[in-house]
Amino acid sequence: MRARRIGALIGAGLALSLALGACGSDKEKTEAKSVAQKAKDDKKLTIGIKFDQPALGLKKPDGSYDGFDVDVARYVAQKLGVPANGITFKETTSANRESFLGGGQVDLVFATYSITQARKAQVTFGGPYYVAHQDTMVRANDSAIKKPQDLKGKKLCKASGSNSFRRITEGPPDGQLAIKGVNLVEASSYSDCAAKLKNGAVDAVSTDDLILAGFANQQKGAFKVINAPFTDEKYGVGIKKGDKETCEAVNNAITQMYSDGTAKTLLEKHFAGTGLKFATTAPQPEGCA
Repeated sequence: MRARRIGALIGAGLALSLALGACGSDKEKTEAKSVAQKAKDDKKLTIGIKFDQPALGLKKPDGSYDGFDVDVARYVAQKLGVPANGITFKETTSANRESFLGGGQVDLVFATYSITQARKAQVTFGGPYYVAHQDTMVRANDSAIKKPQDLKGKKLCKASGSNSFRRITEGPPDGQLAIKGVNLVEASSYSDCAAKLKNGAVDAVSTDDLILAGFANQQKGAFKVINAPFTDEKYGVGIKKGDKETCEAVNNAITQMYSDGTAKTLLEKHFAGTGLKFATTAPQPEGCA
């Protein structure tokens, strides 16, 4: 009898402990910080950027970071309460942006991250902070490719994790032109695509004009952009799905960046002399979903 009473007491204690633990877990979930709150409290953020895209996100030999995305990230972080020395930049590729946000490896992503309906299912987007346009880059001495339709029968680079090739080879909703007979060549990144274009492994690279302008300007005389844009690519700030507080704070910062003239200054800093015609008015926000 005594043993049964002791067993009952132990069981009751275990049940109470589990119940309290569950309550604690629920409370922790409820009180999970938004990135905006974390920025305000900790004065630190980990931000995902590209490390290999000249004029956008580039890690230089001395370990510093340069580019339009980098400078926009610093501006937004400062508006969230994080100084430049409170930012840790983490290399983020086209293939791992969603997993890095979902897994908490980064707090925000500024990495030529085009807003699409498919990505909205996995990520909340702030912005856009710029609307780029897909164009095509070829070797400087190439006179055969003057418009996207000339890519039929040509070798087009397909960068891992990027959807740009779909705009050439597929129709809507994910594609655009549905050009048949394009031969896709796999590459790990757009810097790899530029290398393949230079050595003749591909005939063309098609993606956002800001990305192409950066490579063309870095290797002057090697490449040219054909100036035949055919899409709008809305560059968004990647945020973990559901963090609307941070999304709204990011949108406010982007609005200020255009109204105070910083956006124009940064675009001129990184793209003046490339022949790129860039917009200097704030894009319409997508809305925080």
